[in-house]
Amino acid sequence: MNYVQPVQSSGDLKSADLDIEENVRTLAHNSTAFRQGDTAGGEATANSLSALLRRVSGSSTREIDALIGDLRDLREKLRSDGDRIHREIVEYAALSQQVMQLSKIISESVKRLPDSPGVDR
Repeated sequence: MNYVQPVQSSGDLKSADLDIEENVRTLAHNSTAFRQGDTAGGEATANSLSALLRRVSGSSTREIDALIGDLRDLREKLRSDGDRIHREIVEYAALSQQVMQLSKIISESVKRLPDSPGVDR
């Protein structure tokens, strides 16, 4: 899965909107409910309009569902990365504390060494 995707430019979004509008027009033009002379009844027109709306909204619904799935995946990745970073910070703090204790022990040990004749302190 690709977690980082480029943001669409406003030109791309406008182009997508125009494509959707054209698809709706094409579906409406080809639909029997919108042909002139097709006046079989209000119920047939309502059914045809309902079918048209389902077809138009179907791809949008699938895309929204895919985006929701991607967002859930991202949320899980952020949670797991946050947990990992927290563990690493705790490990680093413990290691840092151990280094400080070791440095203190070494410093105290060096102070207790007998003075050497050629070493200035």
